Amino acid sequence: MKMYQVDAFTTALFKGNPAAVIVLEQWLDDSLMQNIALENNLSETAFVQVWDAENYAIRWFTPTREVDFCGHATLASSFVLFKDFTSAKTIQFHVKDLGIFTATQDTDGKIRMDFPVRRAKQVTEYPDELRQALSKPFKNVYLNAQGYIIEYESVQDVLDERPNFELLRQLNGKRTAITAKGSLLDVAITTGATQYDCISRYFAPSNGIDEDPVTGSIHTGIAPLWAEKLSKTELVAYQASARGGELYCSLKAEDRIEISGYARLYMQAEIFI
Repeated sequence: MKMYQVDAFTTALFKGNPAAVIVLEQWLDDSLMQNIALENNLSETAFVQVWDAENYAIRWFTPTREVDFCGHATLASSFVLFKDFTSAKTIQFHVKDLGIFTATQDTDGKIRMDFPVRRAKQVTEYPDELRQALSKPFKNVYLNAQGYIIEYESVQDVLDERPNFELLRQLNGKRTAITAKGSLLDVAITTGATQYDCISRYFAPSNGIDEDPVTGSIHTGIAPLWAEKLSKTELVAYQASARGGELYCSLKAEDRIEISGYARLYMQAEIFI
């Protein structure tokens, strides 16, 4: 069985977020898919079921569980499908409970994905474990369907944060993003000195991922938040993990958001099960 590994939200190998992709005619047994994801030990392994040349079902597994939504593995899956499985330039993913995600590949290789907005609401009450797990002062705390989004005072605070993952693991499955208004990041941190609208990091220890390198799904909450604060509908976001990655975000009508990025193929492999 063929498996691909793709670095998503980057133009450079060994950056962005690596995802494994397996394209299937029929789903494997759930326990087998979970074991493959555990063996891969990546943030996500995506399984894609072919319906026809333009329509696919998709499921995502972390090393410990199936999740309802993953952006970077959708980007990686789109890259693989456009490369080897279809001549179409626009495809549709049919996602349980979330409807249809459309992916379009531009001539320069950028892949534009249409997702539902998962808007975050400001909250004043949150678990003590959240406050104790993070060392930097909060500016605002928000919550969406995926987890907490914490606004920090500065980019430097986001970069310097060293969370207590054991405490974050106790948030009843809620994940945690930290974010700040963007600034010019030094060339040593990114692939070039670039002005970003917002900077973030993302922690998901309850999913077996202490820090996710680049997270498309949480930007369906982060990008609308900053779009409102900055009075913009087009934003460039940077996720400041050790690997780092760039996300191009565009707010659309009917509570939709387009999140775009590039991807690089790292590996094609044969797995034996």
